[in-house]
Amino acid sequence: MDYETPQFFRVMQYAAGADRDVVDMVSGNPDWEPPEALREGLVDYADGDVSEFQYPPSVGLAELRTEIAERRGVDRSRVIVTNGAGEANHLATTGALERGEGSELLMTDPVYPYYAGRANLLDAGSTFVPVDETGQLDPAEVRAAASDETAAIVVNSPNNPTGAVYPPEAIEALVAVAEERDAVLVADEVYDHYDFTGAFESALSADSDHVVATNSFSKTLAITGLRVGYAVFPPEDGPLGDLVERARTRHMIQNVTGSRPAQAAVLRALRETPPEYYERNRARLRERVDRFTEALDAAGAEYTTPGGSFYVMARFDGFPGTMDNVERLIDEAGVAGMPGEAFGESRADWLRFALVTPRVEEAAERLANYLG
Repeated sequence: MDYETPQFFRVMQYAAGADRDVVDMVSGNPDWEPPEALREGLVDYADGDVSEFQYPPSVGLAELRTEIAERRGVDRSRVIVTNGAGEANHLATTGALERGEGSELLMTDPVYPYYAGRANLLDAGSTFVPVDETGQLDPAEVRAAASDETAAIVVNSPNNPTGAVYPPEAIEALVAVAEERDAVLVADEVYDHYDFTGAFESALSADSDHVVATNSFSKTLAITGLRVGYAVFPPEDGPLGDLVERARTRHMIQNVTGSRPAQAAVLRALRETPPEYYERNRARLRERVDRFTEALDAAGAEYTTPGGSFYVMARFDGFPGTMDNVERLIDEAGVAGMPGEAFGESRADWLRFALVTPRVEEAAERLANYLG
């Protein structure tokens, strides 16, 4: 597994240089409109007082943190607004490692590559627990793999790349493992608004001092370029209370602060966007999943049916998910996906496709024609 090289950008650059039309199913950039209130918030901000163009508080706008805290049922002091979920995850994992209670990260296989890449960056050990054929993670296997060296257990539900949604009892069991090992459960919940099962439950519901929940508005509001995310840390007066103060310091040193206009626009969108916006986007993705998987059936492919997020993994007989084969698909079929080997050993023969394009059916037909 090559976690040193950003494979996403390698595939996107190769597709951009192709001498034919290519359907992009690599990036997780939503192709639908952000909420109307988000656009209005940015326009109104541009006409604001000059004071609104200066530094916001390093930890984020107070009103935005309050809004997040109320939605997550926590005290505002636990919330830090970050530059996307990527920074939120970085603050959580570095904080866990700096506690000195362990030197390795326990992750799933397949894994979102940036988690494993972060372990390399931080010179931390890595332990991987394979998921089952449906993408579910067995807490008993996590317990067996955890040790005194486990600083953090990193999970993502709804999941990228499998689309699995971990049920509440699994999350509770994972929290229990973290508590038993005095580790931190880092729960990346960035796709929480794209749960098709109705089973998603935040790790914060466990009410544990060993949980850091991370999230972002990038996918929820279709604004990956605005870079507004957040982390919810354990209470300051609890046994892991130093995590939030350490994260505040690291965030300030690395970034000083985040974008004030982006935070203001997100706040406006959170307050004014009706539930129908989110429901419409979930329905859009359900339809795309159905159309795409029907075409995969026609191609004789094995595939995962996502319970959440917007990714499908597929395996075609005799066509493993290597980088070479991804480049062949781009050149010869006009479809760009991600190699399964980029996500780990257990799905190395698979390919991952992001359903954030209106050309899902066309892409599926191209795959069926080429590989069927």
